[in-house]
Amino acid sequence: MNAPARVVVVGASAAGLSVAEGLRREGFTGRVTLIGEEEHLPYDRPPLSKQLLSGHWDAGRLLLRAPEAVEALGLDLRLGVRTMALDTRNREVALSDGTRVGYDTLVAATGVAARRLPGTEGVAGVHVLRTLEDALAFREVLRAKPRLVVVGSEFVGAEAAAVARELGAEVTMVSNAAVPLADTLGHRLGTMLGRVHREHGVRIEPGVLVEGVVSGGGRASGVRLADGRVLDADAVLVGIGARPNTAWLAGSGVPVGNGVECDQTLYAGSGVWAAGDIACWPHPRTGRPTRVEHRTNAAEQGLAVARNILAGPEAARPFAPVPYVWSDQYDLKIQIHGTTRGADEVRIVEGSPADRRLIALYRKDAQVCGVVGVNLPRAVRAYRTLVAEAADWPGSAPAAAPTGGSTS
Repeated sequence: MNAPARVVVVGASAAGLSVAEGLRREGFTGRVTLIGEEEHLPYDRPPLSKQLLSGHWDAGRLLLRAPEAVEALGLDLRLGVRTMALDTRNREVALSDGTRVGYDTLVAATGVAARRLPGTEGVAGVHVLRTLEDALAFREVLRAKPRLVVVGSEFVGAEAAAVARELGAEVTMVSNAAVPLADTLGHRLGTMLGRVHREHGVRIEPGVLVEGVVSGGGRASGVRLADGRVLDADAVLVGIGARPNTAWLAGSGVPVGNGVECDQTLYAGSGVWAAGDIACWPHPRTGRPTRVEHRTNAAEQGLAVARNILAGPEAARPFAPVPYVWSDQYDLKIQIHGTTRGADEVRIVEGSPADRRLIALYRKDAQVCGVVGVNLPRAVRAYRTLVAEAADWPGSAPAAAPTGGSTS
């Protein structure tokens, strides 16, 4: 297959930039158009709820590449413009500035958008953390040490709660789960994290649903729980997950479900590939539909798509990563390799929750599917191979006798 002459990448994200860099690295000299809705050059999102929110970093440190490095790629760069529609028959995209851009091959890398609570559009004091502007606005709010209610207890909400407490805010974290982060980390590790948050002064309301935000004069004043209670608040942070940005693909014929539905090589058909948080593909090892909202995965996926574009669909290689994500909360460094959500069993093989230094293995069916390390960054890497090889569970860690039993 001949290489395409024109590649359009929709999404100036970590994944989108990685596609562009990968194409140039592999010697592609054709036109590469990189389209981004935000006006910024591609930047790193994980620090939004960590270093940037705390004030330890300024916005400039988030850039994934210096402006001169991006310029050296020779891109047709379209920033501050939204992609409105995709026409796969004529192979062109329609942009919000009225222009249309033609392509031979297109990569969807538009990522995800933060989910919001119904009825909160336009209500001052209700925040999400997805963009640089979101984080800068919320950082300004935290300087006043507000009464903050965090809706959701997954990583973004938990990280922001930790930063807010360190900045002096009064924080309540509401979780629909009985144990925060238990869906991701299991009951024992979730309990440990909940205890750490409480020790730092976070009030946790577990196992309760949020009915809505209470407001007056267009500004949030509290959060109403399903049991009728109202938690007073000067500010509300909503961290209830994200949804893939696929609206621009409506009517295009590109298969969309939980993101852009691809084959094992990340090809969606009709000259369209996908990379990053928006891509859903059957993992070659498990066969299960997989969509990963992790920064490292986005970069790896972008490079894989670039190689596969130049190889062509017939010679493209399946994408079989070991997902990696990390979280910083207070003095805890949490690292995750593989997939832990939905595990059938969790076994602590080094350390203990009491020490807040541990390694835990996760089982799905009869195989190791994930590993979590807490404050043991070097040791956890040794277990990554078990995840990559989907090692059999009975012989997964014979050298490290389990110390904590199993949890689910």
